[in-house]
Amino acid sequence: MDVQNTTTMKHLPKQEMPYEKCWTSGAHCLTDAELLSVILRTGSRGEPALELSRKILSQSGGAGLLGIYHLSVSELMKMKGIGRVKAIQLKCIAELSRRMAKEQAGKSLSFTDPESVAGYYMEDFRHEEQEKLLLIMLNSKGKLLGEEVISKGTVNATMISPREIYLCALRHLAVSIILLHNHPSGNPQPSDEDLILTQRVKQGGELLGIELLDHIIIGDHQAVSFKRCELL
Repeated sequence: MDVQNTTTMKHLPKQEMPYEKCWTSGAHCLTDAELLSVILRTGSRGEPALELSRKILSQSGGAGLLGIYHLSVSELMKMKGIGRVKAIQLKCIAELSRRMAKEQAGKSLSFTDPESVAGYYMEDFRHEEQEKLLLIMLNSKGKLLGEEVISKGTVNATMISPREIYLCALRHLAVSIILLHNHPSGNPQPSDEDLILTQRVKQGGELLGIELLDHIIIGDHQAVSFKRCELL
């Protein structure tokens, strides 16, 4: 039987129902729609949970489960069959997934390893719809002293002052810093503005005795490290 053409859960063979399928084969065997239907539990009148889940995924901008992260509660509630409770459930699912991914990446976090740093911050930044510049401040042993978002919006050398960055670093008594920002396009390749900003910040740090260890640009599941590319 073609599950895609089934209109009610009760018409599905028992082994194809999401709960039964999870019990016998494991959660990893469920489709995205089936996973959502298990969590939502119920659909709306005349529309079972599985069909509702498929509709949610189809209306998430072609991004599948990731699309749910970018939809607000009010946007979700505009879909037929989604009330406040289900909309909140969906947002919590998306946030839980993000936190789990970040916690897993945190187990191997090392601020001397660009790939480790990029992996840890990936889930925080790859979903952002505007650019954000994060200042990561470290002590003499390379341990985190603090982090602060310096800029929201277009990240370029004309809008961001190295003075602002180093005032923040000095307040935290930082010995070294890492810059990290995202490209909402998903392409992490540095722009000319990124290169100019990095050089200005590096030069300012040399005067103050605070080393710029790296500038990492986050894309969609990919990142570029200025250190790795020998751009510092």
